[in-house]
This record gives sequence, structure tokens and C-alpha cells, in this order.
Amino acid sequence: MKKTIIPAIIAVAAALFAIFCTYIVDEREQALVLRFGEYIDVKNQWDGNEKSPEAGIKFKLPWENVVRLDRRNLDLDFDPVRIRDINSNPLFVDAFVRYRITDPLQFYKTFRNEDNLRARYKPVVESSLRDSLGKVDTQTIIAGRRAELMQEIQDAANQKAIDEDYGIEVIDVRIKRADYPEEVELSVFGRMEADRKKEAALLRETGKEEAQKIVNDAERRARIIRAEAKQLAETTKGEGDKERNRIYAEAYTQDREFFKFYRDMEALKNGFGKNSTYVLSSDGDILGYLERDQKQRR
Repeated sequence: MKKTIIPAIIAVAAALFAIFCTYIVDEREQALVLRFGEYIDVKNQWDGNEKSPEAGIKFKLPWENVVRLDRRNLDLDFDPVRIRDINSNPLFVDAFVRYRITDPLQFYKTFRNEDNLRARYKPVVESSLRDSLGKVDTQTIIAGRRAELMQEIQDAANQKAIDEDYGIEVIDVRIKRADYPEEVELSVFGRMEADRKKEAALLRETGKEEAQKIVNDAERRARIIRAEAKQLAETTKGEGDKERNRIYAEAYTQDREFFKFYRDMEALKNGFGKNSTYVLSSDGDILGYLERDQKQRR
């Protein structure tokens, strides 16, 4: 009987020891050891190294308590914040913060847990958002210097955490969404639509003016070209007439009778047409040629 009780007692003692005197630190955790609520030690504390050299089985006294805190990067996702830009335009900004617990003891003293951090740190982030985004316009927030603004917000939030000794480091701030409030969205879109229509109308008017300028310039150049062509044609025609008259004069001086005959034949060719009736005098030169030609043939 005694032989069976002793091993059982030893087994129970070992089990109690394992339960109350040992604990396991996961590589993703930091373990804060407290004795009657007072700080004793930190196991696997974040030191800037991704590796976890102190993870594994640890020993403690039965009356010591272990508080586990995350060693990884953590997110704080807040509700959308209503801000006003430099032009007093309202805007809803939805942002989140990524942080890391760098001092477990100070974090535990200040917040105890992440829910308390969220409640106390939310006004800090909102204040940083309003201070940084309130200095620029909405277009800059949405599509302009967005990366610079997020860095500015991160620096301000991180500086507040350092000054208040929160035991955390803010490693990133991101703006997920920036939208107009519902009550002003329609008016803003209406104003944007009106501005675009005004701009389009101005572009159309400018286009019409430019088109008319092009048409007027083309017509002016066409008139100049036609005038130059007409002048060149008149000059060429004048030179042709001059040359023609010179040739006629030379022919006339060489054989006056032949020249006269040639001119009369040209008149006959140009004057007689199909189904045409002409009344000519028998004393005329044209019938005279025909009469002399007939006499010569006899």
C-alpha cells in the first residue's frame, strides 16, 4: 500500500510543479513575470531581432504570475475620423496604426492590455490626423502627398508614445480610405460636374475659334495662290500672244498673199460647223477663193 502511495504522491507533486512552476514562452510572445503584482523579469523581450532566443520552457515560483504580451507587429484599426481640410471641407478618413510592444513592463503599467491601449491611444491618433491633414486640401490627401502625410502622422503618433512612455513603437500609419461625408458628397460631385462642363464648354469655344482661324488662314492663302496663278497665267498668255503676233508678222512680211489665204482658211474652219447655214457675198474673199479654184480646175 505504501509502495503505491509514494509514487502517486511523487507523480502528483511533479504534476503540481509542472503546473505551477513551469510555463512555456512561445516565440511570438513576451512573458512578463510578476511576484505579488511586482515586476520580476521579462522573458523573450523584443530587442529588434526577429529571432526568439528565449522562447521555450521557463521556471517560476508557484506564487509568481506570468503575463503574456505579443511580440509581433500589432494593428490598431480605428473608426473613420471626421476632419476638415485647409479649405474647411469635411472629410471622413479611415486609418489604422501598426505598432510593436518594445517595453512590456511599461506597457503593462500603462495599459494592462490592448483594449485599454485602443481606448487611450485613439484620441492621440485622431489628433495627429487632424493636425497633419488639416494643413492641406482634399485633393492632396486623396491623391497628392499621401505618403508624406502618413509619415508625418506616424512621426507625431510615435513621438507622443515616447513622451508618454507607453512602451510601444509606432512602425506604420496607413490611410485606408478618404471620402466625403454623405451629406456633402452630392453637392461636391455636382460642383465637380459643373466645373467639368464649364471646362468642356470653354474647350469647345476655344476649338471653334482655332478652327475658324485655320479656315480663314486657308481661304486667305487660297486667294493668294489663285491671284498668283491668275497673274502667272495672264503673264504667260501675254507672252504667248506676243510670240504669236511676232510669228504672224514674220509670216505676213514673207508672203502676204499666203498669210491672207491662211487666215481666211482658219476663219472657214472655225466658222463652219455641222448643220450651219451662212449667207456670204459673192464678192467676199472666201467665195472668191472658191471661184478662182474652180476656174483653175476647168
